[in-house]
Amino acid sequence: MVYNEIGKTGMKVSNLSFGASSLGGVFHSIREEEGIRAVHVAVENGINFIDVSPYYGHLKAETVLGKALKDIPREEYYLSTKVGRYGKDGINTWDYSAKRATESVFESMDRLNVDYIDLINVHDIEFQAALPGGLQKVAEETLPALVELRQKGVVRHVGITDLQPENLKWVVEHVPEGTVESILNFCHYSLNDTLLTDYLDFFEQHSVGVINASPLSMGLLSGRGAPDWHPATPALRDACSRAAAYCQQQGYPIEKLAIQFSTSLNPRIATTLFSSANPANVLKNIAYVDEPVDARLVKEVQQIIGDQMFVRWKNS
Repeated sequence: MVYNEIGKTGMKVSNLSFGASSLGGVFHSIREEEGIRAVHVAVENGINFIDVSPYYGHLKAETVLGKALKDIPREEYYLSTKVGRYGKDGINTWDYSAKRATESVFESMDRLNVDYIDLINVHDIEFQAALPGGLQKVAEETLPALVELRQKGVVRHVGITDLQPENLKWVVEHVPEGTVESILNFCHYSLNDTLLTDYLDFFEQHSVGVINASPLSMGLLSGRGAPDWHPATPALRDACSRAAAYCQQQGYPIEKLAIQFSTSLNPRIATTLFSSANPANVLKNIAYVDEPVDARLVKEVQQIIGDQMFVRWKNS
């Protein structure tokens, strides 16, 4: 496992890290005991950064993760969670107000059984862009509330997350330097889309660390294929399906190639998040990052994806 610093935070994290969305049953139902074991296996095998949100499973992911963390010494991991995006009884809700953000941090700490959060993020800021106040509200209300908690030691570092890197850049440009210490972007540093690399110079210039998520592009880059709810176009789905079939013919699962690609080819990306509630899959992914990536196969896969490279979709 390779360890990289997230920006200037001092947090040196494993280049492969644990996304806990799966603990909320986001992708499919899970057995809680197995999910807890998956967290333990990840930390026992060198992963030291865990990311979650109250939105995942509508509180379930944080609750299950909190049970897992009870048995892990606090100094063995960095913990990241989020504010702004929530849900209850199957209904999604958004609230980026300072009051709700502050309340949410303390509620998350209770569920997670910790007395501080290493990294607190404003979750999927694109949704606030469509609400009254737009992204200006994130800059002028949400983030200052989190900075106040940082000054009090309740949280150690502050970040923002979004599918759209343009939104992340806009917020960094419209807040005081040092407000945003990291960004989390997903599905834009993977085999079919490396848009995130266009923004690395900007984030580096502002001492903002970069976290990548979803190396499998939310299931597009998998033998099983994208789930029904995936927002990708039919043409992109088809291209990735053909790429997965080609990898299978080569005896090299596309999941393996995708994980290796996202964790090994750009050292300016501190870490890449994957999510699994299956301990065996956790071990398999950790083993992948210890092997060199097949650069020839990467090129062939991207040729198969062809004109569907960089095809984007809206958040969901």
